[in-house]
Amino acid sequence: MGALLYSISISLDGYVCDEHGNFDWGAPTEEEHAFINDRLRGLGTFVFGRRLYETMRVWETLDLQGQSPAVAEFAALWHDTDKIVCSTTLGDSDITTARTRLVRRLGVDDLRALAEASDRDVEVGGPTLAADAIRAGAVDRISFYILPVVVGGGTRALPDRARLDLELTEEHRFPSGKVFVSYLVRR
Repeated sequence: MGALLYSISISLDGYVCDEHGNFDWGAPTEEEHAFINDRLRGLGTFVFGRRLYETMRVWETLDLQGQSPAVAEFAALWHDTDKIVCSTTLGDSDITTARTRLVRRLGVDDLRALAEASDRDVEVGGPTLAADAIRAGAVDRISFYILPVVVGGGTRALPDRARLDLELTEEHRFPSGKVFVSYLVRR
């Protein structure tokens, strides 16, 4: 049985992007990218909403010539991982990546069943898609890459009306000032 994970880069004030949708302040360094790769090696499935999928699908065709080893490794991880896109606006022809299927709806029970049926972990990406699962306590682990920047508004990493008890299980500091923290959700 796999675990249901939620991990994302956030500003110090808790946003994944600013009020204009920008998140360019979150680009990882080579060391940070290698750390992310290490964390994703056991992943079996990415679950994306439309916006995150449209951002991430660049990894399908990225020209790796001249790219760093960490970037090349992430591209390989991307290719080797199953992907589910949850969208009511995309059509089948909009899904341009391998190992990807489109679904119209994924509720909390669907996400939980997906993780329980998997022999590897499932990561739900994006705060909008993850919100109901977080509120319901269906997410097993929450991890943040906290950046030393305050953006003052935008899309929050955690939803309103969520109450979870968490246990800090891992932390890592990077020379850039970014801090990784990972929490087990206590049941």
